[in-house]
Order: sequence, then C-alpha cells, then structure tokens
Amino acid sequence: VQLQASGGGLVQAGGSLNLSCAASGRAFSTLAWFRQAPGKDREFVAVLSSSGNTYYTASVKGRFTISRDNTKNTGDLQMNTLKPEDTAVYYCAARPRQGILTAARSYDYWGQGTLVTVSS
Repeated sequence: VQLQASGGGLVQAGGSLNLSCAASGRAFSTLAWFRQAPGKDREFVAVLSSSGNTYYTASVKGRFTISRDNTKNTGDLQMNTLKPEDTAVYYCAARPRQGILTAARSYDYWGQGTLVTVSS
C-alpha cells in the first residue's frame, strides 16, 4: 500500500483544514493520523477501523473528525477550531488488520506527511 497525504497549509487559529490520504495498491483495514511537531516525537491523533470505530487523542476530540471512503480508498481528517499547538507535520498511516491502535509501530504503511501551520 502506498499512501499520499495532502491538504496541509497555513491557517489562522480558529480556522479549518481538511487533510486527505489517498491509498494505492491493496486495501487496508485501519486508517490513522499522526503528527509530529518541531522538536517533538510523533504522536497519535485519530484512528478509524473498517468497522467504523474511532478513537481520538484527547486534545483533538470534538474538533477533528476522521473518515474514509472505501469506494475510493481514501481517508480524510477534518480539522476544525485549529489552535497554534496543532502545528505539525501530519502523517496518515494504515494497517491491513483491524484494531484501534495508537502506537506508531502498529502501522505498516505511511504517507509522506503534510505540513499544517496554525498562526495565532
């Protein structure tokens, strides 16, 4: 599976962005988003299993929504009410098996990352 993330950019605090992840190759079961801020470790953001179960890290719950379109083999991360602390490179990740997993090592496939910058 090859993943390509897109949709990042510069937005003011309080604004919105929608990130997309396009997958090619074999189908995947679980889709997740991670982010890495400058000087920090990569952290989990959200996950969506093929059964429709979701899980979000506490700091984005209620503001971000993860979704997928199985017919197009794509996934989205809708980000609303963005804050400066959301600034990071965002990565989509996927795995062929189901599971609401938050550890980066659990994912087999990774996109190249897309930069989100939120100005105050």
